[in-house]
Amino acid sequence: MEEDPRNGKATHHHYHHPHTPKKPRLIQFISEPEIRQEFSHHQSGVARINNGSFGSCPGSVLDAQKKWQLRFLQQPDDFCFNTLKKGILESRTVIKNLINADNVDDVSLVDNATTAAAIVLQHIGRQFAEGKFQKNDTVIMFHCAYQAVKKSIQAYVTPVGGSVIQVQLPFPVNSNEEIIREFRKGLERGKANGGRVRLAILDHITSMPSVVIPVCELIKICREECVDQVFVDGAHAIGSVLVDVKEIGADFYVSNLYKWFFSPPSVAFLYCGNSGIKCDVHHPVVSHEYGNGLPTESAWVGARDYSPQLVVPSILEFVNRFEGGIQGIMERNHDQVVKMGKMLAESWGTNLGSPPEMCASMIMVGLPARLCVTSEDDAIRLRSHLRVYHGIEVPVYYQAMKKGDSGPKDKDGCITGYVRISHQVYNTAEDYFKLRDAINQLLEDHNVCKMLPLEQKS
Repeated sequence: MEEDPRNGKATHHHYHHPHTPKKPRLIQFISEPEIRQEFSHHQSGVARINNGSFGSCPGSVLDAQKKWQLRFLQQPDDFCFNTLKKGILESRTVIKNLINADNVDDVSLVDNATTAAAIVLQHIGRQFAEGKFQKNDTVIMFHCAYQAVKKSIQAYVTPVGGSVIQVQLPFPVNSNEEIIREFRKGLERGKANGGRVRLAILDHITSMPSVVIPVCELIKICREECVDQVFVDGAHAIGSVLVDVKEIGADFYVSNLYKWFFSPPSVAFLYCGNSGIKCDVHHPVVSHEYGNGLPTESAWVGARDYSPQLVVPSILEFVNRFEGGIQGIMERNHDQVVKMGKMLAESWGTNLGSPPEMCASMIMVGLPARLCVTSEDDAIRLRSHLRVYHGIEVPVYYQAMKKGDSGPKDKDGCITGYVRISHQVYNTAEDYFKLRDAINQLLEDHNVCKMLPLEQKS
């Protein structure tokens, strides 16, 4: 099998995954008009190039979800006692095959990556509280780890004596080696004063700025350096890059299904293949299933809407309408986001935030220095302006300059602002042309970010 660089290997980005369930032969793949129809519920006139934040759910999957919801409402008792567990098991089995897990019991369905972070960090916190880990032991992560993950550390780990090491992610980044070098430095800090690194938290794809992290190489280093456990936050991963949990080798791996795998909000899978850990991992919502294993605990957290967890087989049917299935979708999204990113960078005379092989379905594109994105508030102003006045939804990132750091420049100065563009099957080139032209119009009008109001009403 050719290795996918976005799974941590620096080779060409095309790949085939032998573990994905076989797709039936179709006479005709989904057409462009059918794709438009699947996403006709999207607000018209909006260039929606921010799939990375909230994802997108096609109409056929929404229809399947409504059927599950109605089935519950028609006869709740029969649904809960005779239907729900079987349906969730079927979804877990689909995921197990997609991620190449050994056993379906290695896979739990939870609400989102935030829930998974709470599960993992409660587990780590208990090790500190029970004296299995020492006061000067640490958790290591990149500085751009998702804020909810940082808050889970604050809630569950630091109050019981654990400390945190944040590794600065190089950005813009030119190679995996730059990331690996900084991570090694962080591990050395963790071992200072006789301490041990008890948990490494690695994003598979960082959110802001967006970069694919060489997780396989970093986990290998963690094992060599005797890091106890590794948690990969792959919130953006499934449906965006290859996820082979055996190849990756983490103790915990989470990914949201609603970002790039077309599910409705909110469902994610949490993989835990370490038999020595499984018995000490619990859902943060305690129900009568407590103690019966995380998959069972997660399958019942009280009366709620479980329909997002039940539509996974319908999602597989949707993606298999595309040539190449989910692999084909991933490749086309990657190729198109790189193409559109290069188009924007060329138009604005700027740069990409990473080489193409270090991105998946999202890429960072430098904004012209003349816009003067010089603070987080400037980034918020620009994002709001693009939404309200141009119908463009795209995140804007501020990259502060460090002392003595030359950084990337255009003809007007240092580039400190970036947009994170996404590409999903519903996007067209016109979405990105709209963004290009809006930024160019701001430049023609001699507008800078501080001239834009901080809060704007739509």
